[in-house]
Amino acid sequence: MQLYFIRHGQSENNLIWEQTGSDEGRDSDPDLTAVGQRQVGRLAAFLSAPGTAGGNSVAGHHNVSGFQLTHLYCSPMVRAIETALPAARALGLPLVVWEDFHETGGIFYNDAETREQHGLPGRTRAEFSSRFPELILPETGWETGWWNRPFESREQRPPRAQRVLQTLLERHGGTEDHIAVFSHAGFYNHLLRIVFDMPGDTVIWFELQNTGITRIDFHSDRQRVVYANRIDFLPRHLLT
Repeated sequence: MQLYFIRHGQSENNLIWEQTGSDEGRDSDPDLTAVGQRQVGRLAAFLSAPGTAGGNSVAGHHNVSGFQLTHLYCSPMVRAIETALPAARALGLPLVVWEDFHETGGIFYNDAETREQHGLPGRTRAEFSSRFPELILPETGWETGWWNRPFESREQRPPRAQRVLQTLLERHGGTEDHIAVFSHAGFYNHLLRIVFDMPGDTVIWFELQNTGITRIDFHSDRQRVVYANRIDFLPRHLLT
């Protein structure tokens, strides 16, 4: 199994943070910015390019002959969906929403007075179907919102990452499947710590830029990190 973990394009919240260094004015489930939209256009073209034939193993590790993606999964957050859909269309592959790939915390708002985080419902099944009719949603649920629970605590995040990795291996381990996951930087860090069997309190941050790609190949006896935070398909003015 080849796993490609891809962060969403620049979101409205990312832009707020970049401009102010603050979360003030954040949206609980933001859209992409105009820059983010241009980033994901470049990403879709990169992932769907046929590549060139031949080459040695090093060239293969850098996807010179293309990505040959077989399965696409995305977080139910709008910025991830908006990132994944252009690639799904370019590749002609179904896009499956996988709830556990959501960003840490879930759907919430910050109380300006108490600084506490409060969970929100999130978008409903009807809202998803109306705005993104191409998505493959879970068969049931989400009628009143996909989140509908309190803010996700730090203690809840590593078990979710463990659950994701276990399910990925059950579905695709030992196969030649090429999996692309469109998700978030916070969750990326928790997933990598599980893959690398790192202590939960590890003080390290794995950087992942907007639309950055990390490739990990899973073999029967080992995992190979082929590259991380790949953004060479973006021109300099679209790096965020």
